Amino acid sequence: MNRVLVIGAAGMIGRKLTARLLKEGVGELIQQDVVPFDGTVSDLSAPGEAEKLIAKRPDLIFHLAAVVSGEAEADFDKGYRVNLDGTRYLFEAIRKEGYKPKVVFTSSIAVFGAPFPDAIGDEFLNAPLTSYGTQKAIGELLLSDYSRRGFFDGIGIRLPTICVRPGKPNKAASGFFSGIIREPLSGQEAVLPVPESVRHWFASPRAAIDFLLHAASLDTARLGSRRNLSMPGISATVGEQIEALRKVGGDKAARLIRREPDATIMRIVEGWPQNFDARRALALGFRADSSFEEIIRIHIEDELGGTWVK
Repeated sequence: MNRVLVIGAAGMIGRKLTARLLKEGVGELIQQDVVPFDGTVSDLSAPGEAEKLIAKRPDLIFHLAAVVSGEAEADFDKGYRVNLDGTRYLFEAIRKEGYKPKVVFTSSIAVFGAPFPDAIGDEFLNAPLTSYGTQKAIGELLLSDYSRRGFFDGIGIRLPTICVRPGKPNKAASGFFSGIIREPLSGQEAVLPVPESVRHWFASPRAAIDFLLHAASLDTARLGSRRNLSMPGISATVGEQIEALRKVGGDKAARLIRREPDATIMRIVEGWPQNFDARRALALGFRADSSFEEIIRIHIEDELGGTWVK
């Protein structure tokens, strides 16, 4: 990797990815985000900004930037401006620059909508039930078409819900999945807005970084014309999450979860996938966490210095 561009570098995944890239000896790292940080601060969805980044001709581009699910649903205009227009401006800037970099695009399991089979396979229909999922699905189609036309060499990876996310909650409707683990391990109360029967698809931040780096190194000839992949993960109910928390962190941590139903979040979550049969990604060498308990232990190791509030 000679020159690498990370778009959305100030986000949680972006920070972890850039740290790994620097550790592994990237030649030149270009970091961009819309919020103030040490890298390039710009709005990818503003005309002309993508061209400035692509003028540096990065060999590898990670496109991580997005307005998250809950915010994209609440602010229709912002969601489409950032998630769709920003993505298309980036792809167009590459096409007009006239060279062929590798592009790794972070999509989402939100591109799928109910009703679902027991496990979503590689042939399942993309039929999102949220604006965020629709924006990501359009991005996947654009990635495939621009790759087919030879404008760049693209691969899209549909990330599971990343859990446990460190730091403060964001505006993602899925934020409570992390909150009911993160806050109790820090001795704080967490709010659970959905029933314990809700099932979802998860991966740790560590696994997400591994997915991105593996995608960057993958020979895309193995993908054929189908450039977008559902990543492997762990299927667990909220109740199973809480039981894993109890096993790892004890009864005291589990008692810090307060049930407070939220109809809006429940409506959004009802349309999300619950389980996958990600055999195509597995065959291509992508690997997930082994259990939800492992996901919690990774959070404790990577974010809490190996311990928690007991």
